[in-house]
Amino acid sequence: MAVIETRNLARRFGRNKVLTDVNLSVEKGEIFGLIGPSGSGKSTLIRILTGHFEPSEGEVRVFDQSPAKFGPAERRRLGFMPQGFILYPQLSVRRNLSFVAGLYGLGLFKRRRRIREVLQYVELWDARWRKAAKISGGMQKRLQLAAAMVHEPDILFIDEPTANLDPILRHKLWDQFEHLRDEGRTLFVTTQYVDEAERCDRVGLLSGGTILASGTPDELRRKAFGGELIQFTLGGNVGDAGSFLAALESVGHVYEVRRDAQNGKPLTRARLVVEDADTALPEIFEILEGAEVLSADVHTPSFEEVFIRLEEPDQDSGS
Repeated sequence: MAVIETRNLARRFGRNKVLTDVNLSVEKGEIFGLIGPSGSGKSTLIRILTGHFEPSEGEVRVFDQSPAKFGPAERRRLGFMPQGFILYPQLSVRRNLSFVAGLYGLGLFKRRRRIREVLQYVELWDARWRKAAKISGGMQKRLQLAAAMVHEPDILFIDEPTANLDPILRHKLWDQFEHLRDEGRTLFVTTQYVDEAERCDRVGLLSGGTILASGTPDELRRKAFGGELIQFTLGGNVGDAGSFLAALESVGHVYEVRRDAQNGKPLTRARLVVEDADTALPEIFEILEGAEVLSADVHTPSFEEVFIRLEEPDQDSGS
């Protein structure tokens, strides 16, 4: 069941059109990752979904309602973790959370219980009396996550949570996101780190204010390349290698051919797009019988490759 939907959504600021024809759907209980470079419109979209901006065109529905018309009860179903640190630096970790919990109407008894629960969850309980200004950047990120979830929202909107964090802290935050998803919450996460798409159930790729593609990571790989990839390296002279490459066109599509040399011997590196790698491999090795096959294996492209391919689909090259 979709809890977030947009149809032909657009947003302008004066003459500047930041978002154009954005169509996406987010299911209950999944991590949806919105991946895109800085300036692509991610933060604007998240502010529309949380009701802070209204779309200039199109429609947006959260819980099958317009978020711009949410009342207090609907807003309590949302949590928002912004990109920058917006809590009070001179208040302690615990008092910041107490303030936020009060804004959401949590009574004193429940507030104390939830503050302890979320601070233990984000591993900040031992730092609860430290001023927010005196904790590290990574701890501030975790404090912001605690503030976003203290009132037990159904949907968490999380805007570039891992920006400027080291890989270990990024990994730790994503572990926490996955745990929240496993508890049944829906997470809408924006990031400019394309490798984080692997941690999402489904992904939307945003570029220039437009959704280039959306789907599971595997679906986007297939969409980007037209199937699964096998990459191989052939020895021998260029003419013989070229004949084998031509023969492989009966199995799939050969692309990205590179001529190289190692220890003075010519090499040909290439990739082959096939519908199903497991099915195609026996036929490929039959065609390559007699060739000098130096390597051949199934290639799982990185999400950086996927993003570039979807942004610039005409990537076939040879030399």
